[in-house]
Amino acid sequence: MAHWSPWQGCRKISEGCKNCYIHTRDGVDGKDAGKVIKTKSFDLPVLRKKNGEYKLNTKDVVYTCFQTDFFIEDADPWRMDVWSFIKERKDLNFLFLTKRIHRLMECVPSDWKDGYDNVIIGVSVENQSMADKRLTLLQQYPIKHKGVVCQPLISEIDLSGYLDGIDFVTVGGEQGINGRPCDYQWVLDIRQTCIGHNVSFSFRQTGTYFIKEGIRYKVARSHQFVQARKAGIDFIAQSGEGT
Repeated sequence: MAHWSPWQGCRKISEGCKNCYIHTRDGVDGKDAGKVIKTKSFDLPVLRKKNGEYKLNTKDVVYTCFQTDFFIEDADPWRMDVWSFIKERKDLNFLFLTKRIHRLMECVPSDWKDGYDNVIIGVSVENQSMADKRLTLLQQYPIKHKGVVCQPLISEIDLSGYLDGIDFVTVGGEQGINGRPCDYQWVLDIRQTCIGHNVSFSFRQTGTYFIKEGIRYKVARSHQFVQARKAGIDFIAQSGEGT
């Protein structure tokens, strides 16, 4: 698994950010998570070895800006450089998540057109209000590869009106001692909607507090991903089908 964070630091903008792991972790370390700064790996994709080969070579998707938001305003002066790195590395596929999809059109390069082939944009939604707000925009914007990330899932969400052109949906509960509970029925409902629209679905993790059949469980962090996998409810879209 490859990760690349050209900058780090973020600011909370909605309910899903309330217990953000970035702020919780950095707070423990004494860092100011709200300060957005360039990282030492800013230009990692285009760095080369002495023999001329790229240092970053992977067959995996490059998880980009998972310590921040790709479209955060503070990174506006640096983003065009990052787009140029992504454009140069057409051999790699870059995935980033955002709660700021409303900024897409003011943040893309002039040759974006209907999107870059090697860019996957996942929009994060935590409840129905944010799904309605952000996914309406996601449906409208020119992006070749789109995903929906319901994480942290803090209430039931109906995605039935937002899955046209969506490549994947992932779901997960909220981590941490103050995490809000995730109900398994919410997860199953989203899964069923994805199956009905032939969109790939993945249950990533339970979160710390997980409700199943009315019983509330506290799940250790080390078990949250394991328990989600054990549920065995992931769905892979069938090619040549769909809405």
